[in-house]
Amino acid sequence: MLNQDRFNIVKRTLLILFLLLSFSRGQAQFHSAEAVEFSLGYGLTVPFENAGFYGTGFFVQGEYVLGVNEWIDLRPYAGYVKTDMNDNLSGLFEAGEKATANAVLFGGKGRFRIPFDWVAPYAEIGLGGSIGTFQTLTATTEIDENGVYMHIPFSLGVEFGSRHNVNVAVTSYIHPGIKQFSGAIALGIRFPVGYY
Repeated sequence: MLNQDRFNIVKRTLLILFLLLSFSRGQAQFHSAEAVEFSLGYGLTVPFENAGFYGTGFFVQGEYVLGVNEWIDLRPYAGYVKTDMNDNLSGLFEAGEKATANAVLFGGKGRFRIPFDWVAPYAEIGLGGSIGTFQTLTATTEIDENGVYMHIPFSLGVEFGSRHNVNVAVTSYIHPGIKQFSGAIALGIRFPVGYY
């Protein structure tokens, strides 16, 4: 029952978010044509508790870019993160301690950039959902769950190039329901859909 309640909350929230994105797309004068962006990176999962260990793996994501102006983009996204505990890469952890994820990520976010020539630092924030399996096992937390969970995407990065089509970012998906951060250090490339 609890998973069904969470699923309904995520579903309603995402419906509202996509309706807002659709409305703003219809009402706003877009500075640039639409584009798609693909990101690939080194995936990480970290427990909220400062335990000193983390899961490692990979991350991939696709975004549809709707440019409001040169400062702001709206970005519906879908992605995937897969992390496991690795003796060589995950810090010091005891047997049974884990921070792992195997999940599909989806939602919407806004990117706010400072558009300097050739370099544009940015921040992103939004709202989304995750479907998958998560483990957060620490001295005080025992979560080993699968299902649908809400997350808050947050990223800091820098776009490069004359059209800012390449970016490097540290991206995080804050999962309050499973007490962990999922995310990545990622490289992204944007491709215009029409005139850009």
